[in-house]
Amino acid sequence: MSGLTWWVWGIAAMALALLEMLAPAYIFLGFAIGAGLVSLGLLLELGIMPGNVPGLLILFGVLSGLAWIGLRLGMGVRKGQIRTFRHDINED
Repeated sequence: MSGLTWWVWGIAAMALALLEMLAPAYIFLGFAIGAGLVSLGLLLELGIMPGNVPGLLILFGVLSGLAWIGLRLGMGVRKGQIRTFRHDINED
């Protein structure tokens, strides 16, 4: 099973990316990037132990958090940008 662990993470990354396409909010995309990076690290044998499930989950969480922060900085609300509403839909 340890030799195929990268496949599981790769399939999870693709499923999360598909979920992001169905509900675009840049939330699932960060998780997809994290799972994809864990899968790539396992495939390239970068010192990640496939049998260390808690370690893999921590690595996944850290990489997903960094990916989400990067997406937020790159595509999120810009500094100083405020969303204002001039018209209330209930006043028609």
